[in-house]
Amino acid sequence: MKVPITQLREGCILSDDVTSLTNKPLIPKKTIINKQHIQLLQAFLINEIQVESTLVNGKPFRPYESHDDELENDENANISFTAHYLKSVQEYKKIFQDWQSGSQVDIVKVRKFFIPLLERSLRSGSEIFTLHHYSTKEDYLFHHSVTVGLLSGFLGKKQNYEKGQWLQIAIAGLLSDCGMAKVSPKILDKQTALLPEEYNEIRYHPTHGYKMLQNLPVIREGVKLGVFQHHERTDGSGYPLGISGEKIHPYGKIIAVADVYHAMTSERAYRSKQSPFKVLEMILQDSFGQFDIQVIQALTSGLANFSIGTKVRLSDGQIGEIVFVESKSPTRPMVKLEDRNEFIQLSNRLDLFIEEIITE
Repeated sequence: MKVPITQLREGCILSDDVTSLTNKPLIPKKTIINKQHIQLLQAFLINEIQVESTLVNGKPFRPYESHDDELENDENANISFTAHYLKSVQEYKKIFQDWQSGSQVDIVKVRKFFIPLLERSLRSGSEIFTLHHYSTKEDYLFHHSVTVGLLSGFLGKKQNYEKGQWLQIAIAGLLSDCGMAKVSPKILDKQTALLPEEYNEIRYHPTHGYKMLQNLPVIREGVKLGVFQHHERTDGSGYPLGISGEKIHPYGKIIAVADVYHAMTSERAYRSKQSPFKVLEMILQDSFGQFDIQVIQALTSGLANFSIGTKVRLSDGQIGEIVFVESKSPTRPMVKLEDRNEFIQLSNRLDLFIEEIITE
């Protein structure tokens, strides 16, 4: 019988292989389902499976009509998206600290906390472009990884990748800095600008990350290459190999844009944050050289689509609302000033720019 995952119970017997994105079955038929199997199925977003009508104890199987106490309820359903995001950052921090202690990457654990947040972020609209506000100097690396994962998934979906692919792109974005776990904590925790030799050690993190994932068959090669190549640039100016153009995997090109966008909009130990619009303007200046133009266009389109009606603070302190965005100048929209019947077309006012998106 075909049974929704929400109605499974321990002791069910799998009557057909459960497959995912790997060549081998995720769980082979004849497996006796336990709590860990149920968690695995939830982590891989499997909706239903085929099971025998009899439990392993010989009793007939009657599917639950609702979540059983043995199944973990969605504890994030009743909290805000921001609270869910902040909780996920701390979960990633714990996983990262395990890697620092020598633990292998547990992709099931990663997917379990991250995929629900990813899917929620893609339903929540413009909130994905406000996450940089919550990044702290102390926990920057963890905020960065989670947000880069979310942005990468968003950009993949925006470029019309199928769900299976943009999920993989998002996972690659999340894991893009997993190799930082192999970098000296003294360097990671440093609150001042890095010395040249320290920066050189940082530049090895994509290689460390690839090695951490290399022998894990459950992780697709595109994810591994995305992690390895997210600091490569289309003009060959990146690292670790300095490759260019089509030699860079599409996942790597997407993560590269998400990575630099979040880094530039976030508060870091030795750099202050900048507004999303100003950052996008700066990235656009380099889009024909360092970054893939289609990815840049996806980011531009996403930010512009969320912009109409958005409340913003200008660089001179004035508050206004975005009322019109021109396709030729998406970072410089028309803004109606608050409490005044006055409009400013920012494309004609190069002395002004949008300093901050104001959220309620």
